[in-house]
Amino acid sequence: MVASRLELNLVRLLCRCEAMAAEKRDPDEWRLEKYVGALEDMLQALKAQTNKPVCEVINEYSRKVDFLKGMLQAEKLTSSSEKALANQFLAPGRVPTTARERVPATKTVHLQSRARYTSEMRSELLGMDSAGEPKLDMRKRTGVAGPRPGDEKQSAAELDFVLQQHQNLQEKLAEEMLGLARSLKTNTLAAQNVIKKDNQTLSHSLKMADQNLEKLKTESERLEQHAQKSVNWLLWAMLIIVCFIFISMILFIRIMPKLK
Repeated sequence: MVASRLELNLVRLLCRCEAMAAEKRDPDEWRLEKYVGALEDMLQALKAQTNKPVCEVINEYSRKVDFLKGMLQAEKLTSSSEKALANQFLAPGRVPTTARERVPATKTVHLQSRARYTSEMRSELLGMDSAGEPKLDMRKRTGVAGPRPGDEKQSAAELDFVLQQHQNLQEKLAEEMLGLARSLKTNTLAAQNVIKKDNQTLSHSLKMADQNLEKLKTESERLEQHAQKSVNWLLWAMLIIVCFIFISMILFIRIMPKLK
């Protein structure tokens, strides 16, 4: 099937968005968000066309556009832990956009963003600055040569503080995952109950349809038998009337005198 001009434009813009997503962008970069919005409009127009591609291709385009949209929403979050958690729920595309790609670009972007958010989480937990240097050891570079008991106590307290932050973050992530799991379980049970009720209603409807069909067959047979009986009685009555008229005419001719 020949691709339409709209589909070709969508593929070109999708390749451009994937390339921009893989690059390191400034926080004030706005073009990618506008491009993703244009992708959504083009995808809706492609779905409305009469000569649209097959459902598998449409679903792949939708999956990639949803991934880019979710990635942009995850980048707007403030905490690196929230970004990492949101990144876990993103579903990249399964098929490469172009023939030159061996691995889907969205999957590469997904792995890169996951590594970046993990690095940011590690930096927050260890208290590193923007240059990657630990902030906890800055006091030790003030010119004091040997370790002192106060410094050791302070280092131990700071290490305990970092470990406590790490543990709190893990507990927060675990609670969020548990809440999502509970919500998913609730939705699954609700959907299962709805499906079960629908199956029961469908079974009852099928049973009633079978019963009505049997009743209709019985009534049809009775009506046919009744119609046959009515035709038989009508035929015999007509034969009797004809015979009676014939005999009456003969007797009338015999009894009445002939005209002279």
